[in-house]
Amino acid sequence: MALLEVDNLLVDFALGDGVLHAVRGVSFSLERGETLAIVGESGSGKSMTSLALMNLLPKRATRHADRLVFDGIDLASAPETRMRGLRGNRMAMIFQEPMTSLNPSYTIGNQLTEALRTHRAVSPAEARDRAVQLLDKVGIPAAARRLNQYPHQLSGGLRQRVMIAMALMCGPDLIIADEPTTALDVTIQAQILHLLADLKTEFGMAMILISHDLGVVARVADKVAVMYAGEVVESAASWQLFKAPRHPYTRGLLNCIPVPGRTAPGAPLGAIPGQAPTLIGAQRGCAFRDRCAFAAAECAGDIPFVAVAPGHHARCIRLNALEAAA
Repeated sequence: MALLEVDNLLVDFALGDGVLHAVRGVSFSLERGETLAIVGESGSGKSMTSLALMNLLPKRATRHADRLVFDGIDLASAPETRMRGLRGNRMAMIFQEPMTSLNPSYTIGNQLTEALRTHRAVSPAEARDRAVQLLDKVGIPAAARRLNQYPHQLSGGLRQRVMIAMALMCGPDLIIADEPTTALDVTIQAQILHLLADLKTEFGMAMILISHDLGVVARVADKVAVMYAGEVVESAASWQLFKAPRHPYTRGLLNCIPVPGRTAPGAPLGAIPGQAPTLIGAQRGCAFRDRCAFAAAECAGDIPFVAVAPGHHARCIRLNALEAAA
């Protein structure tokens, strides 16, 4: 049985001028020890999907799913008391910006030990020993001394490592990493990615990596779901997606990446024309059609999510036209 099963996840916001459909029919599954990357532009619904899994949505949001099951636990119907027992314990999240995710008024030690003491019957000394052990494991020097420091006393890379250690305190089965390398320089990015991959293997965790950086995804993901306008428009094993992308949006994202040896210095990078559509009100047809060079009249109708190869699906009815052009 899969560790996490998501089928037809919907997240809506009631606004003054209509209903905003932030997540529209997202489905995927995740096995133990597997890494799923969810990619797409800002505003495509990636972070909202992760918050829906953790039941951390804003109060005005509503969540629905045909199936939302974590290790046999129905998350869709679980009361908040049950969710509090899972969050930070068996399901943990690394948030985008560690400076705003860490409380500036509390020491690193206070914040690291809180989750462990909440979910486990351990003494303060045992919790601090665990915190020091994990800070050392994520590569923070002088780990014991760091427990008495405050977030503003650490660099961005060290704060991100603290967030990773915090997520690991209770030995979770699933970690959701929401843009874990945002605002970090490329050297620190590489270190964080290697660290996450090593820890996932060592602790046997599953991971959902949320990113807009396909270069990052190619290095760490086992499979990829590409989101656009709240929907998954393509999903495949990582090697399949990068070898043979099928949806025009996925191809557009890949064309934006400079390729060493093929992209001339100073040459303009690829770009996807237009803007993402509004998701307020009834939605029908392909959300990408106004930005797609292959769009046709029938793209305004229902667009099924079809298998284009074993384990590879795309939400497009113009696949033949794309292949002919390629």
